[in-house]
Order: sequence, then structure tokens, then C-alpha cells
Amino acid sequence: MDLTGYPYVWLIVTFIVGFFAVRMGVGIWASRKVANAADYIVAGRSLPIYMIGASVMATWFAAETLMGASSTGYQYGFQGVIFDPFGAAACLFITGFFFTRLMRRARYLTIVDFFVRRYGKWMTVLASIAQLMTYFVWTGAQMVAAGTIVNALFPSVPIEVGMILIAVWVSGYTMLGGMLADTLLDFIQMFFTAGGMALIFGYVIYQVGGWDGMVSITETLYNPKPFTLLPDMAGEAGYLGYFGSMGWMYWIAAWLSVGLGSIPTQDLFQRSMSARNESTAVWGTYMAGALYLFFGIMSPLIGIMMFKLNPAFPNPDGVLVGAALLYVPPVLTAIFMAALASALMSTADSSLLAGASVVTQNLFPLFGKKLEGKEEVKWTRIMVGINGAIGIVIAVSASIIYELGVVAWTLLLVGLVTPFIFGMYWKKTNGYGAVASVLGGWGSWVILTWVAYQFGLGGDSTAIVCSGGDLSLLADRAVSMDCAFWDAVSIASLPAFLISIATIIIVSLATQKQNPPLPITDVNGDPLDTNPLHFYGIMPIKDALRKLRPEEYDQ
Repeated sequence: MDLTGYPYVWLIVTFIVGFFAVRMGVGIWASRKVANAADYIVAGRSLPIYMIGASVMATWFAAETLMGASSTGYQYGFQGVIFDPFGAAACLFITGFFFTRLMRRARYLTIVDFFVRRYGKWMTVLASIAQLMTYFVWTGAQMVAAGTIVNALFPSVPIEVGMILIAVWVSGYTMLGGMLADTLLDFIQMFFTAGGMALIFGYVIYQVGGWDGMVSITETLYNPKPFTLLPDMAGEAGYLGYFGSMGWMYWIAAWLSVGLGSIPTQDLFQRSMSARNESTAVWGTYMAGALYLFFGIMSPLIGIMMFKLNPAFPNPDGVLVGAALLYVPPVLTAIFMAALASALMSTADSSLLAGASVVTQNLFPLFGKKLEGKEEVKWTRIMVGINGAIGIVIAVSASIIYELGVVAWTLLLVGLVTPFIFGMYWKKTNGYGAVASVLGGWGSWVILTWVAYQFGLGGDSTAIVCSGGDLSLLADRAVSMDCAFWDAVSIASLPAFLISIATIIIVSLATQKQNPPLPITDVNGDPLDTNPLHFYGIMPIKDALRKLRPEEYDQ
């Protein structure tokens, strides 16, 4: 992304500074509303449906959706963005239907609280590590994108310096205002980001000749079928250049990485647990899924149309910004660029708060440091700052946006997804089985990534494919071992996930006497209704819309 020579850079900078000032102002205001950990982490469990839906949508509408999906759409069409936005939208609907209701009923503060009460000490450690690793990486992805924007506006400022500046600002207002600040800013943010995306989509579709012009596009950079989600095994494309079993494994893994991998995440359930009741939590998640799919699909469509308009675009990573600069009036472009920068901050602040909450609520008590009252809030704020610093280190070490997002959620797919789902729906799941599932999933993922890279899993190795091999379709693809590594990471996640499922079943059944399963309990340790029918998100929407009495909020 290069804005050198663009005459309205000053206008973009003006709007960005304005957005940044508003964020810090909201953080200062929200800090005055924080009296305890529940206020800071889950906004006092009082948020209405429109705040829940908008906040989840804005938080997930991140760097990989905005910039990454348009770039990948330019290269591979819909095939390349199964991970996000299609998998991400599917995750929200699945979560709302199967998991949100029980999590809100239990009144947890973190997702790890579930693992604490269902499995015990060792699973608490593993779940906390998984959450922290995920949010460190995800924060890094947002910082990479933010640093890229700063560098584009001020070419003399290195990307790394831009990352640090944004990280300091985001950490600052998040430390002050917590979840209340996050949700208020997300609600405002959603209108600017989604509206900006819709505007760019409208201007670009006009350039290609309207709806008919868009649907008549017959290719992208590497894919002759831009609008299909299915692998093209009988043609020249396969799935992202992979054929046979490797292609199908990659395709399924793309759906699962976020479709299931994002289910046991703190940032998602933190918003659900902030809802004023179960119905609000469920319908707010559905609302977020619908919004995300509607606006999220515009990003790859812009990429597909930009290939038709500019088939030799110099840098696919800057396709979305390029579309704004080329076809959108300067004032609207400035607003969108400011909203884009602000969107990255919305995702980063949620990531920082999610990781900090896990540390103070789950790891500190595990190692004997029980926090209460203001001390609990103080240490959560301190951890927000520490998490921001770690995110910067990761961002500087691996300056790639979309791939960092893939790794973040794949960590959870092969680790926490199985014990979370089985722990909620299979009574015989025990702590030994859960720990074995996490270790088996992670261990097999590492080994199978190496196998896929070196030898392939039923097809050509990722190293051969990414270096061109004999595949004419990929003849112009850059020779890159980075490409081979990231592809191997994704492909290996499917068999690793299946291994984690097999492991939890076998070990749980074999150790029922040595490690009796624990019941699901709420935040106070009281057993919850274990009828699976009462877990499902089938609830009247009227309960989510009506104004509750104060005494009903925490029910």
C-alpha cells in the first residue's frame, strides 16, 4: 500500500487523528464506570442486543477480513476466503445455536472458567496457554496492518515504529475503560467500517458495469472460477493449487480453522457473557453473524472486481485501499481509511483485554495469587499493557496479516475445540481425556506440518507446490518457502483435529475410574442443567428486545 503522491493524505490523517481522540476519550469516560472485575471484563453483564451484535461484528471485522480477504479474493476468488469471512460467519451461527446460552447462564468471566470447572488444574493451564498464544498472534496481525497504514501515510516512518505507536494508543484506552469502552467503540466503529466497505463496493461495481458486469467475471489471478467455493479438482485450479487428497484436506481445514477454531475464544464469549440475559446473548450472536456475512463478503468481491479492472495491480495486499483511492471521492476515502485504522484498533483492544482477563482470572488464582476488588482491576490493566508489548514482538517477527490470523485460530482448532465441545455435550469426558486431546492435537499438528511440508499428505508436498513444480497454474507464483510453511500448517490441522477427537474419546473411556468426570457448574460452583436441549439457542427474540428490570440482568 503506497499513498505517495496522493494529494489528500492530509485529509486522511485528520480523520484518523479524530478517531484516535474519540477512542481515548471513551476510554477515559468508561474508566469512571469501573468498580470491579465484572464491570471491567464483562461490562457489568448489562449490554443490550444491538451492543452485543455490533461489538462482535466490529471485533471480528479485522485486518484479515478487510485487507486480507480482498487481497486473497483478488488472487483466488471465493476459494481463498473460505477461512474468513465464510468460516467466520458460520462460526457465529454455530456458537449462537450450540454454546452461547449455557455460557451466559453460567455467568463466567472467561472462557477458561469452563475448563476450570469441567476439567480441573492441568486443563486450566493448557486452556490459558492456548488462549494467550492465540491472542498474542492475533494482536500481532492487527499491529502489522496498523503499522502498514502508518507507513503508507508517512513513508519516512518505518512500519515497526507505526506498530509501536498504535500499540501504545490501543493499550492505553483499553487499560482505562475495559469492556465497556470496547463495546461502545465497537458499536460506533461498525457503522463507519461497514458503511465504508459498502461505499467502496458500490463504486467498484459501478466501474465493472453493475451486477451483470460483476457476475460475468471469469477469472482471478490464480483461479479460473472466482465465485465457486468448491475445489476445482477436475480442472486446473484444485484448491489453492493443491489436488487430490491434499486439496480436499486444505479445503476442509479452511472451513474448520475459524468455523470451529474460533468457538472457544475469550473475545467472542466475553461479549456473550456481557449480555443482560441468555436471549440477548444468543440473538446478539445471530445478529453479528448476519452482519458479518453481509458486509464481509463485499471484501473478496471487491478483490475479484479489482482483478478485472486492474489485472496487473502491483501489490495485491493493497487492493482494498487501491480501490478506495482510485474510485471513491477523497472525503469518503479519508473517512474509510480512518475507519479502517480504527477497525484494526477495535480488534486489537478486544484481543488485549481477552488475554489479560485469562491471566488475572485463571492463571493468577492457580498459582496462589487471589485478587479481589480494585487489585483485580489493576492487574488486569497491567496485563493489557504486557500483552500489547508481546503482540508487538510477534508483529515485528512475522509481518504477515492473513497467515497470522490462520495460525491464531488453528491453535485452538487442534487444541481446545474438542475438549470444549465434548465437555459440554458428552458427560463421560474427563480431565485426563481433555489434557490428552490438547497435547495430542498440538503434537500431531507439529509433526504433520513437517510431513506435509517435506513429503505431502497424499499428494505433492507443499514445498513442491509452492516452488511451482509441474503445475502450470502456479508457474507464475513466487517461489517461497514461507508459502510452503503456511500451507502445511493449514493442511495438517485437519488430521490433527481428528486425532484430538480420537484421543479424547479413547483416554476418557479408559480412565473413568481413575479420573471421574466433573459436572458442568456455574461461576458459584452450582451444577447446571445438563439437558442438551436446554443448551440450544432456540429462544424467543422478544426476551432479547424487551427492557429488563435491574434485578433481572444477572439471571
